[in-house]
Amino acid sequence: MSTVFIVDDDREVRAALSRLFAAAGYPVQAFESAGRFLNEQDADVPGCLLLDVCLPGLSGMELQRALIGSPSARPIVFLTGMGDIQTSVNAMKAGAVDFLTKPIDVERLIGAVDQALQRDAEERLERAIRNTIEQRLKTLTPREREVMMHVIRGRLNKQIAAELNTGEKTVKVHRARVMSKLGVRSVAELVQLTSRAGIAIEPIVPAPEPAARLERG
Repeated sequence: MSTVFIVDDDREVRAALSRLFAAAGYPVQAFESAGRFLNEQDADVPGCLLLDVCLPGLSGMELQRALIGSPSARPIVFLTGMGDIQTSVNAMKAGAVDFLTKPIDVERLIGAVDQALQRDAEERLERAIRNTIEQRLKTLTPREREVMMHVIRGRLNKQIAAELNTGEKTVKVHRARVMSKLGVRSVAELVQLTSRAGIAIEPIVPAPEPAARLERG
């Protein structure tokens, strides 16, 4: 089950939030500083971060920036006792789920946490799918990957064979192996799968046509 990670330097606030979410059936882990959260939390545990803006040492905003793109990244709901509009805007632009001002409206807080947990589940599923795709891609030989890149660009077997200076039957064999290893049955599925893995399809640039010859009069 997903965990609510609470980071707030106020012991009473931590205790109150912990009681609130524990009573609502959420597993809870509480930390008094961003540094302790970074050192002790398990990135593999699903959940969201309920984060105070003003913290000793590393601030909430600094922690948000440190987590972006890291294995420990998780959706954040900010809490603050003295927030300002610019801080709120910056937090939301950086991906925060919500920015709440103390005293907190409990209904809105629980709604924001539910939204953050849903986002975390979706992001973890997408990462798992992408990781599976990347593992399958690693099973391709260099030639199979080369053929795959031509296929997702929409080229026909005959065109690929000419490009790679090989036989059309050989291309068909490589193409079949690519489809089998990646677990797809059509070019459309292959394009969708490689797109989820972040493989960009470069546009095919047509060869320039020869200049027209000038007729002599």
